Amino acid sequence: MPNITYLRAMNLALHEEMARDDRVFVIGEDVADAGGVWGVQKGLLQKFGRNRVRQTPISESGFTGLAVGAAMTGLRPVVEIMYNDFITTCMDMVVNQAAKLRTMSGGQLKVPLVIHTPGGGGTCEAAQHSQCLEAWFAHVPGLKVVVPSTPYDARGLLKSAIRDDNPVYFMEHRLLYNMKGEVPREEYTIPLGVADVKREGTDLTVVATLLMVHKALAAADALADEVSVEVVDPRTLVPLDTETIVQSVRKTGRLLVVQEAPTFGGFGSEIVRQVTEQAFDALKAAPRVLGAKSLPMPFSPQLEKAIIPQDEDILAAMGAMMP
Repeated sequence: MPNITYLRAMNLALHEEMARDDRVFVIGEDVADAGGVWGVQKGLLQKFGRNRVRQTPISESGFTGLAVGAAMTGLRPVVEIMYNDFITTCMDMVVNQAAKLRTMSGGQLKVPLVIHTPGGGGTCEAAQHSQCLEAWFAHVPGLKVVVPSTPYDARGLLKSAIRDDNPVYFMEHRLLYNMKGEVPREEYTIPLGVADVKREGTDLTVVATLLMVHKALAAADALADEVSVEVVDPRTLVPLDTETIVQSVRKTGRLLVVQEAPTFGGFGSEIVRQVTEQAFDALKAAPRVLGAKSLPMPFSPQLEKAIIPQDEDILAAMGAMMP
């Protein structure tokens, strides 16, 4: 299998799905001539033309609303929001319209819409360009939430998201864009709602998402002589593969959730709730969530590092979970 970047995997998924279904189109800022701000749409304009590669002004609320309407008519738009933070300008379209229209129409309307956007810190872009907002959207009934951590997962999950008849919030982490991984040459999809055990272990379950998956794996390797750590990547938060997580905790008896989003009110709390309700008898220690501090992200590299969980923080949290 060839090694390709996360960016290339997403680009490949878009090429494949646009060739497969002429109802799929992409829309967003700089997605046409520039091939996307991040390069996700590279080559799409030349292959599919301007009718299906729609470049917009800086108007997230406008083109997201347009995409919701297009999805209602049977098209399958893929919206790029340049930064995860900017989706705040189109919350009405996403939360009050896209998420609710299928139910409110009694199933007469489908909204096959993908909104993909990079988030996270580590690039010193300060408070308005560094957030992880996945918990917001997981809280809204009617939205699906996808958080891939590898090129293999990004390609397979993006294809499934585009084919889904419901609105999907697809979040990437910018620091993963250039990360390489093995991806098959042949086409494949990954079902939404199926977690992946990235590393098997017997002493401690670590559930991690996005960039934190790789930090957790590195910490698990560093502690391999002392603690056997199992790393579970949910891959999708909605639907959530609770069964895989609970099975892991029943094996290890301990749960640590690692997220880049602030700990307070984050999705890690939901994972802890479900595990506690379903496998309380298996727990040997209180579950714990490790996330960012509840502060706006600073510009300073030193302060940014102090807010986001680092390798040493994960190592310390893992150690604290053991007797």
